[in-house]
Amino acid sequence: MQYGAIPGVAKPVSRLVLGTMIISDEADKREASFALLDTALALGGNAFDTAHVYGGGHSERGIGLWMEARGNREKVVIITKGCHHNADRRRVTPFDLESDLMDSLARLRSDYIDVYLLHRDDPDVPVGVMVEALNRHLEAGRIRAFGGSNWSHQRIAEANAYAEAHGLVGFSASSPNYGLAEQVLDPWGPGCVSISGPREAEARRWYRHTNMPILAYSSLGRGFFSGRVDPDHPEAAAAILDRAANTAYAHPQNYERLRRARALAQEKGCTIPQIALAYVLGAPLNVFPLVGAVNGEEFRQNVAAFDIALTPRERKWLDLQVDER
Repeated sequence: MQYGAIPGVAKPVSRLVLGTMIISDEADKREASFALLDTALALGGNAFDTAHVYGGGHSERGIGLWMEARGNREKVVIITKGCHHNADRRRVTPFDLESDLMDSLARLRSDYIDVYLLHRDDPDVPVGVMVEALNRHLEAGRIRAFGGSNWSHQRIAEANAYAEAHGLVGFSASSPNYGLAEQVLDPWGPGCVSISGPREAEARRWYRHTNMPILAYSSLGRGFFSGRVDPDHPEAAAAILDRAANTAYAHPQNYERLRRARALAQEKGCTIPQIALAYVLGAPLNVFPLVGAVNGEEFRQNVAAFDIALTPRERKWLDLQVDER
């Protein structure tokens, strides 16, 4: 495992962050959830990504029970998110922030969260309102660092400029989509932010310049690069991938990226997801890929991606920038 740092978090943060949408406190899922968390931590994966909305709260509750049972709160980095929109309204307000944060603290059985992310943005809300609210929770010790998920780099820059002008702490991290797969359409409707693909070169330049930590969601395309999708039979993907993955990633340019990843994996004697992760890990960005795993062995296979080095030419070939290696 390799580690990085997020400003405000005193602990080292594993470069692979385990996504925990499948973690649950429910009786029939608790044993498998604890086993996955145990294995990830044993392999050096000390960072876990969750959210107020995941599993209707069961994900955070499962992590909270596990930390309590293992007595390991100070060994792990908890990343959670609040202020997700619902069917009635955009929920990016100080009121929603406090409500969701207090719920998450209770579910996680912790008096603080290492990294708190605003799950969505509402461009109609002035950034200063949310920066000030987040600083109040920071000063109260409820969070150690904060940032945005699905916030554009322009809005983050605006928020940090406001913080600097008012003597406040700004965003320490960002969680957009980033991976080999290009996010062609928004997976969950308008407002999803990606920095993948040729359209997002400006965003990547901004992240290189600022070196802001990127907690890259859907780094394997929500299963598109799992090895289960056959690029030569795209019609079968609908039954393999979920709706969000089919909407965002099941497009011709990504099937070609998948064909190339498969060919390179065969040459290097590794797996397709390992090639796709090696692509992300080798980017000239301060990136922490979020990876899902159904069991400890899948996470172990993901960790092996650190041992795969891609040449600059291979990276460009995988990303369709050149036709020959």
